[in-house]
Amino acid sequence: MLQINKRPPLSGRDPDKAGAASLIDALNGAVRILRRQLPIVVVVMVCSVALAALYLFNTPPRYTATGTMVIDTRKLQLLEKQSVLGDIQIDASTVQTQVEVLKSENISLAVIRKLHLTEDPEFVGEPSTGLVSSIFGFLPKLLGRGDSGPPSQFELEQTALQQFDGARTVARQGLTYVIDVGFTSLDPEKAARIVNTLVESYIEDQLDAKYQAAHRAGVWLLERIKELRTQATAAERAVVDFKEKNNIVDTGGTGGKLMNEQQLTEVNSQLILASAATAEAKARVDRIQAVMKQDVPDASVADALHSEVITKLRQQYLEDSQRESIFAQKYGASHLAVINLRTQMQEIKRSIEDEMRKIAGTYESDYQIALTRENSLRNSLANVVMESQSSGIAQVQLRELKSSADTARTLYDNFLQRYMEAVQQQEAVPISETRLISPATRPLKKSSPKGMLTLLVALAGGGVLSFGFAYLREASDGVLRTTDQVEDILHVNCLAMVPALKLPSPQGEGKSGEADGSFAERSLAGGQDLLRQVVDAPLSRYADAIRSVKGGSGRLAKKGGQSDASILEQKPAGSRNFLHYVVDAPFSRYAEAIRSVKIAADLSGVLKSHKVIGLTSTLPNEGKSTIAANLAHLIADAGGNVILVDADLRSPSLSTWLAPNAPGMIDVVIGNIPLDAAVTTLPASRLHFLAAGATSKLPHTNEILASAAMKHVIDTLRAAYDYIIVDLSPVAPIVDVRATGHIIDTYVYVIEWGQTKIDVVERGLSEAQPIYDRLLGVVLNKVDTSTQNRYERYHGNHYHRKYYSKYGYLE
Repeated sequence: MLQINKRPPLSGRDPDKAGAASLIDALNGAVRILRRQLPIVVVVMVCSVALAALYLFNTPPRYTATGTMVIDTRKLQLLEKQSVLGDIQIDASTVQTQVEVLKSENISLAVIRKLHLTEDPEFVGEPSTGLVSSIFGFLPKLLGRGDSGPPSQFELEQTALQQFDGARTVARQGLTYVIDVGFTSLDPEKAARIVNTLVESYIEDQLDAKYQAAHRAGVWLLERIKELRTQATAAERAVVDFKEKNNIVDTGGTGGKLMNEQQLTEVNSQLILASAATAEAKARVDRIQAVMKQDVPDASVADALHSEVITKLRQQYLEDSQRESIFAQKYGASHLAVINLRTQMQEIKRSIEDEMRKIAGTYESDYQIALTRENSLRNSLANVVMESQSSGIAQVQLRELKSSADTARTLYDNFLQRYMEAVQQQEAVPISETRLISPATRPLKKSSPKGMLTLLVALAGGGVLSFGFAYLREASDGVLRTTDQVEDILHVNCLAMVPALKLPSPQGEGKSGEADGSFAERSLAGGQDLLRQVVDAPLSRYADAIRSVKGGSGRLAKKGGQSDASILEQKPAGSRNFLHYVVDAPFSRYAEAIRSVKIAADLSGVLKSHKVIGLTSTLPNEGKSTIAANLAHLIADAGGNVILVDADLRSPSLSTWLAPNAPGMIDVVIGNIPLDAAVTTLPASRLHFLAAGATSKLPHTNEILASAAMKHVIDTLRAAYDYIIVDLSPVAPIVDVRATGHIIDTYVYVIEWGQTKIDVVERGLSEAQPIYDRLLGVVLNKVDTSTQNRYERYHGNHYHRKYYSKYGYLE
């Protein structure tokens, strides 16, 4: 069997290129679907555009008026008083809140009542507003929900409110404080009037809300002030009574402190100073004691002690020390002058030590005085603390009473001030932060319906809907129409796309013709013994199913009733000429397709030099016999040594057309005549033909095809001919073709284009696995070339007329 060359997988490609290729393949697939289903696409698109045109024609024009208002962020206050309700910060959320207020039911009802819209038929009546509205208006009446009496005022207002809300639009401009208010109506002047009234009603509602809020705040503040006045007076009286009871005297400050508390503060301050002085004196004592341990104090210590005597003695000591060192080097250490200098240095050192002891005594005395003063202050502080502890509880209670009195007085003053402001605001001029900056005017152009947009939507919707219909129809087609489908689904080669041959009709119109046999059902006798049904009804479907079990390649078919198949020989008028159409029209597309089958057989590596090619199909009337005859005529016309064999023993249509009542293969197999006597040469051709013979009511045709005698006949033909073209029975209805594996080299499977279902073909091939294993390829027969333009353009009329006609090929 020929191998199918598939495209390489995408695993080795660049992912980006693979993704782009997948997208391109998807787009190409969508285009192919639209091209194949072009009629339904055109119908859906035309219907969509027609509905859009009908909508535009029946829908009356509407006009939209738009006004612009702004929420002013500046706080204009004539009396320079703060608002009782506080200043509302106008931010994005506040503006969005005002947008929702404009959409509220209160504002809408105010406009409806002010303009008397409950008396306007556009809002409460049933005006003729177009085809769609008329349909929806008729539905309640159709459902039995007609008028039940005159509506009340409330019902009229609610009806008008629904219409009003549907026609009104409120939107904020970006992030600004500007709000656009629009309204759509059949009357342009009415639309502008409603927009302006809507903004006015909103401003009035805001001013009334402020007045009502200020009034409610004033009433509440007045009641609260009375309560706070009583509370403040009682709190202040409690403070005075507590001071008198606990002898609390004000020392002149604002805190109301006790005398001992003030004394405690002063003693504590003095104690801190005394502790600092004691620490300083102690530091001087420690320092002088450290200096006294030195033989001669250095210059920094002398300066720190502020003693001129020590400074002079130290200077003299240093001078003598230098002289002593010089004289010792000059005269020796035992010289009298050196000894005198050393004695003088010792005297100076003792003088320095005496002066240091005097200074240390002075520092020790100062330290003792400071320490005594510090201890005295500590004792005084302890006495004052003991006295303060007795009055501490009274001081705490006094602070609590004064805090409560101050709080009550502050609240009273604040509420009194706010009450005065509320009274002034009620009497002030009403001011609103909202104003209309662009009043609505009469629109000059209609806002709906928009013709271009409606047509674009209709085209887009029609495109989507038409593609959906096309895809569903494509998915539910279930037949084979292209070579790609054959290769992808059946995994075999598509050898040729054979165009349909037309039979002339009395009216002059063509119809597809095919000279192939057909089967009909007939009933079995009612009293037939079911146990012998295979023998009594050898041509029934039940008997054929039993043969499938015997052959090992089929499965038991369900017996559907008491009927079997009988062969009815049919001879359509003019179909005999189709058997040698390749000879009569050698430059036709049909002949070119048959040549493709011939070339595929010649190039097949599995075939021997003497090729036995069997043609079969899934169902009857798919054109296998006609293709077999034309293939044989094509080889014979080219000078090839070929014989056509009719092995469709159940319905030998070729025998009926080419050699009726002539002996044939059955007579040779059973030994009635030799093979040479059964082979005939067809008139006006070099083609040899072996008819089926006397097959009438022959019960065991599969046994004949599987017999050794049949193989001997084919082997004999192999020795005499280069090509043996065998017309076999269909695969699905009977099992004869499954018994030909030992005599057939390769099979050509004929499928009727656009008719035979894919699942039937797959089922037939799966039940005849030997045929599938030796399958040369598939031939799509009876192709409608004009329709094929939408599926595979290179197999349609367009490419044929554009390219192939240059080589003299006919339709």
